[in-house]
Amino acid sequence: WETCWFKVELSIPPAWAGREVHFVWESDGEGMVWRDAQPVQGLTKEGEKTSYILTSSMKETEPHSLTLYVELACNGLFGAGKGSMIAPPDPDRRFTLSKAELVVFNRDVYELLVDLEILLDMAQLLGEENQRSFQALYTANEMVNVCDVTDPSTFPAARDLAAVIFSQRNGESQHTIHAMGHCHIDSAWLWPYEETIRKCARSWVTVVRLMECNPELTFACSQLRLISVLWQAQQFEWVRSWYPGLYAQIQDFVAKGQFIPVGGTWVEMDGNLPSGESMVRQFLQGQRFFQEQFGQMCSEFWLPDTFGYSAQLPQLMRGCGIRRFLTQKLSWNLVNAFPHHTFFWEGIDGSQVLTHFPPGDSYGMHGRVEEMLKTVKNNKDKGRVNHSALLFGFGDGGGGPTQKMLDRMKRMSDTDGLPRVQISTPDRLFSVLEKESSQLCTWVGELFLELHNGTYTTQAQIKKGNRECERVLHDVEVLSTLAVARGSVFQYPASELQRLWRLLLLNQFHDVLPGSCIQLVVEDALQYYREIRRAGTRLQEEAVQSLCREVLQPEAGSAEGTLVLNTLPWERTEVISRTGPTGTETLALVTVPSMGYAIVREPLLPLPPVAVRKREDGSIAMENGVITVCLDTKGHLISLQLVDSERESVPDGCYANQFALFDDVPLYWDAWDVMDYHLETRKPVTTLLKPLEITLAGGLRGSASFSLQIGESSTLTQEIILDATCPYLRFLTQVEWKEAHKFLKVEFPVQVRSTNATYEIQFGHLQRPTHWNTSWDWARFEVWAHKWLDLSEHGFGVALLNDCKYGASAHRNVLSLSL
Repeated sequence: WETCWFKVELSIPPAWAGREVHFVWESDGEGMVWRDAQPVQGLTKEGEKTSYILTSSMKETEPHSLTLYVELACNGLFGAGKGSMIAPPDPDRRFTLSKAELVVFNRDVYELLVDLEILLDMAQLLGEENQRSFQALYTANEMVNVCDVTDPSTFPAARDLAAVIFSQRNGESQHTIHAMGHCHIDSAWLWPYEETIRKCARSWVTVVRLMECNPELTFACSQLRLISVLWQAQQFEWVRSWYPGLYAQIQDFVAKGQFIPVGGTWVEMDGNLPSGESMVRQFLQGQRFFQEQFGQMCSEFWLPDTFGYSAQLPQLMRGCGIRRFLTQKLSWNLVNAFPHHTFFWEGIDGSQVLTHFPPGDSYGMHGRVEEMLKTVKNNKDKGRVNHSALLFGFGDGGGGPTQKMLDRMKRMSDTDGLPRVQISTPDRLFSVLEKESSQLCTWVGELFLELHNGTYTTQAQIKKGNRECERVLHDVEVLSTLAVARGSVFQYPASELQRLWRLLLLNQFHDVLPGSCIQLVVEDALQYYREIRRAGTRLQEEAVQSLCREVLQPEAGSAEGTLVLNTLPWERTEVISRTGPTGTETLALVTVPSMGYAIVREPLLPLPPVAVRKREDGSIAMENGVITVCLDTKGHLISLQLVDSERESVPDGCYANQFALFDDVPLYWDAWDVMDYHLETRKPVTTLLKPLEITLAGGLRGSASFSLQIGESSTLTQEIILDATCPYLRFLTQVEWKEAHKFLKVEFPVQVRSTNATYEIQFGHLQRPTHWNTSWDWARFEVWAHKWLDLSEHGFGVALLNDCKYGASAHRNVLSLSL
């Protein structure tokens, strides 16, 4: 990702007067042309952007000599992987400039070739049973006969023949395709965040040049990056900061209705793992940015490329003023084909949004005949709706749409035998779909992607950082709000909180939080988490000092106490650890009211205290009056009972807290996928490094710890803790992970029978089957959850909670957490 700058001095020959002149540049690195200190054209060979138009017809008044600068990056469109696209970047990879030329562009020949391409595609793809295929074939043949390549005067006659075919109109019932320019750019993936800023500029300036020549072009941009349809506010903010001249041009085209902000979120976030509050902040920050910068909020949520969609999203969308949703990722399902392309999606509270999947199953079309025919053929809602979207353009820095794509679609605007194609906007499409929606079907619940299940677990430190930072920001806001409400001089840290939230939201991009990104991106993400923790801790301390100033000033003669705050909306009684004057850790049992505080001075002795005893066989029993547990020497949980019920939770002969190692060799997407066949390679972890020993003998807390060897060279140490009055058992687990292509889980078989398990999601929960009756069931062999999953029957159940994990499963009676 180093940058080279080339100074290019041009002199156009006088003999080229009246001709169209291009500056041609071909290299295997991404480039940008600068003129008069402003970016004017992106250059990407993979995106068919290899020339900059100097003049469409050279006039005497135009400068014949000029100086350009080309900024060339040492990375291709998809990074710089060694040997394959998703391999780690090759630091020794070389990039070559293969062509730098001044050329005359023959527009007549170009137009003739586009005519022939469309006709030949019609001849090949419409089929022998369709007379239009023969009409196209014979017309193309006649054009070849008429055209003399050495005599340009014959070209118009050949083009007239093609025009006859293209001017023959469709009937009224023909399907209409709404084509929208698009340029999906990942905010980070096979390249770091910093490179995305340049990718946005290269692509968006290219789109601006295209709009200047094609006023009918619309571009949908989400993520506020530079695309025709704009999505992701973060990318707009980057361009606004780094390329203000370009940003001003974009604002002009937004005002004209050509550059269309869609999406409504700060980044194109992961659709599963962010908390409910994080998702609300994605919409809040995104919609606020669009309103402030462009004078409008988005009515469409645009999320074409993320790894599944939470059942809570429809309610959040409606709450943020959005009633329409577009994606296409479920076309990647590995097992079951999703049954609809246009439908109502209903969330867990009954909220509905009109949802559209472009039937071409892509967000990077090229405007070819084949794609138009596929869009119509694929559409699973024929008869219910007669309109669909087609998103065209090269993504990830490829510069979005090309002139050739537009010229192809102009010829297909209303040509008999092909669907109607019109350059459109998201609003125009959805408005038509809303009018046709009376017969649409409804899908209730999550849109689960049957692929990329490994992203719930990949990069454990990123997952942990996300959960911890969500908690930190929650606590800062609660404490700061209470401090303001007390009427003190405390100033709410709004701007600093916005900065920290935006860092967290950026890391929730759909290739960062899932862990499907290169090491450079991981390092950036972890640095952002450290900054949120550091600044968040400072903000917490400032709020507490203001909120509890009188409490923190102990009265003369009173014993020194510890201030304990509860930032959750229910009363809590828990054992806490505090550091004494000598630096030693002491325990205390404390009850703190909802959203309140308590002062701990003398440690309370609970009734009953935690009792810990070691049995003759080496197993350890613990009891606190609420639950009783028994652990064997390898750390397995062999008994768990509620004292009042005397019902055993662990089935006879089974081990809970059983670690298991699986082979993890997916078909292709290494960091993304775990395949169903990994379940056939299960190996229980049994190699004991240190047997179970008591570490705390009881009272306020009892605990025992042990160590295991995992695989060839990894180790696991776990402390199992039971606190006084506590209805759950805690497992503090440290893993030194050095395995490759392995997958570690912990399993809890329970004595509960239910056909469904319950999983926490954003602001709610949903149920998934514990059986594999159908292909839809077994395709969910690995699912995601937030802080808990639960298996319950009438009157009894067991829940598995976590503080930093997302991958989980519940098959029959076994609860499993992916580590």
